[in-house]
Amino acid sequence: MLFFKGTPTKKEMKDTRRTVIAGNWKMNKTPSEAKALVAAIAEKAAGKDACDVVLCVPYVDIPAAVEAAKGTNVKIGAENVHFKESGAYTGEISAQMLVECGVSHVIVGHSERRQYFGETNETVNLRAKAGLAAGLKVIICVGEVLEERQSGITAEIVSMQTKLALAGIEDLSNVIIAYEPVWAIGTGLTATPEQADEVCGIIRGVVAGLYDEKTAEALTIQYGGSMNDKNAAELLAKVNVDGGLIGGASLKADAFGAIIDAAQ
Repeated sequence: MLFFKGTPTKKEMKDTRRTVIAGNWKMNKTPSEAKALVAAIAEKAAGKDACDVVLCVPYVDIPAAVEAAKGTNVKIGAENVHFKESGAYTGEISAQMLVECGVSHVIVGHSERRQYFGETNETVNLRAKAGLAAGLKVIICVGEVLEERQSGITAEIVSMQTKLALAGIEDLSNVIIAYEPVWAIGTGLTATPEQADEVCGIIRGVVAGLYDEKTAEALTIQYGGSMNDKNAAELLAKVNVDGGLIGGASLKADAFGAIIDAAQ
């Protein structure tokens, strides 16, 4: 059954998709602070290979973070990427610039980029394509605001965002989708495990319709709405939740380490 409600078990699904625990530091940490935090998280993650561990950091922190992560199982990502290779785009960073800095992952379409910086479904798609073309793994964010959930159109909104984000992308092997209910980001609210599983299942169904069931079953879908060390285990136990895109808890080595432990 496509949405895997009941069987197969989460353990069995480990054979078809990878759990990814990714931190999104947002606009936090100086380079010196980043170096120390990456080292502390790397210590917590050492020897734990049941999930991929990624830290998406501010642009200025990337060199320090990459250096601190050398020889560990922690990968470094960026929080955004421009869709052009070069040009008169003051303040923007290209995918190739990120690659040469040692970045392996990049987030596109985060709700804060959509809300504060004019991101649209079209530009999210363009940024995703640019990242993929450069060989990066792209974490595409989708999610509804509180009014949309209260109006009962969560499925429609998330489905539309997923379809538009993936337009023209043929290969999803380097794509991760993060479901982040906007109403649960930075508010202290969290979707219940059942709500998170339901919407991640909806996303998986959309992907099956666009591609095929095998592609959908292999796709890593994260939950990104205020996952923390207290609720991670219950969320990650759900069959359609394959990891987390972590905000505040990724700024604390102990809390992030506990989430990594929950993913084991």
